[in-house]
Amino acid sequence: MGDRVVILDRDGVINEDSEQFVKSIDEWIPLPGSIDAIARLSHAGYRVAVATNQSGLARGLLTLADLDGMHRKLRDLLAEQGGRIEMIVYCPHGPDEGCGCRKPRPGMLEEIGRRLSVDLAGIPFVGDSLGDIAAARAVGAKPWMVRTGKGEDTLASRSPHLAGVAVRDDLASVVDAILHD
Repeated sequence: MGDRVVILDRDGVINEDSEQFVKSIDEWIPLPGSIDAIARLSHAGYRVAVATNQSGLARGLLTLADLDGMHRKLRDLLAEQGGRIEMIVYCPHGPDEGCGCRKPRPGMLEEIGRRLSVDLAGIPFVGDSLGDIAAARAVGAKPWMVRTGKGEDTLASRSPHLAGVAVRDDLASVVDAILHD
């Protein structure tokens, strides 16, 4: 049971995404059913981790205190339902910094694998972008695509990278599929 892990992208999967970036606790708004879905994973014995690009830090649009506040809000909402997130990993870099952590690169997922001592092969990774799919595939995880966030636009791109990717309406329906697998 120790290797039952689910990894989630944040913006557009757990909470509403914004073209202007999610910059404050007030702008961090959970998508309908997402908190309950994560709690259900917790209750079923899954360890949940989050991997999120947060280039707004590099762009000076938010501070680490802002980011910590959003993640505290997420953890508090989950705790109210008896759920928890094992770890949150974020990339603070801009798209041109050439780091190894920013999705589509696999650095954050590799860090989660190391810190949770789990082989990522076949582990579900839920995202809403081609970058999420690429990062999942790079570590052998199983990509899931949601229609929330950038999901509809990503699907409309008809990218060959979408071949074989499981698609669901939202995080709640992905969790339904994982738990009934």
